[in-house]
Amino acid sequence: MRTCLWVAFLVLTMNASPAIEVTQIAGAAHAYPEMLDLNGKKLGPGEYVQDVEGSRLKVRITYHLADNRVIEEKGTFQQGPQFSQKEWSWQERRAGTMQREYLIHFDSGQATAHKRENGSEREWSKTLKIEPGQTFAGFGFTLVLQNLRDRLRKGEAITLKAVGFTPTPRVVSVKLTSAGTDRVPMSGRVLPGEHFLIQPQIPAIAKLFIKISDTNIWLTPPPSGFMRWEGALAEPSDPLVRVDFSSGGESGKAQPRKE
Repeated sequence: MRTCLWVAFLVLTMNASPAIEVTQIAGAAHAYPEMLDLNGKKLGPGEYVQDVEGSRLKVRITYHLADNRVIEEKGTFQQGPQFSQKEWSWQERRAGTMQREYLIHFDSGQATAHKRENGSEREWSKTLKIEPGQTFAGFGFTLVLQNLRDRLRKGEAITLKAVGFTPTPRVVSVKLTSAGTDRVPMSGRVLPGEHFLIQPQIPAIAKLFIKISDTNIWLTPPPSGFMRWEGALAEPSDPLVRVDFSSGGESGKAQPRKE
């Protein structure tokens, strides 16, 4: 029943949004984010590496968690003439043993998932219908927001597609909106952060059977850069976590800034 509802309600047919214009070219970067729970408890340090090869942008994010897990996310993006995603992968290992792995090749639409459950391994594979330049996954949405920032801050709501795993690969319509500017406690400081929402478009009846949390992303004021991410770790049933761009010090809940 749960899988049938995913197919019936989450794969929605929406009017295509205009191509995403590249308004902010990303360059090489190296940073050390931190993963926490939503109460600010530290789960483990991370490393963020961003490289440029011609018009291609490659991102690798690795987290070493306190419970002996290592999580690694990779993404490849095209930065011109429009912004699009080419590849995405996410892995979770515990003591060197693969627990979960998700992969999607956007040009072919081929998506696979591997998961260890009850001591055995399972695999899911599916060819997804990908709309080039309109479909993204993982950290790709942070880069999308950097390029759509001006449109969203003016009040526009933009519908795109997201690749998710339940663990079966799925395509879900999502709505991107601006939630204003917040005060973001991070690393012992309170910083201004531009708050954006990514909301799965789920009919009310489906919400009776499926719980999918919104994803919250905060960017620095222009030139826009990643500040904070809050959402499910990988699958919708996973715990909600927070990733702060700057590690160390206290991390607190973001609050709307009084104008």
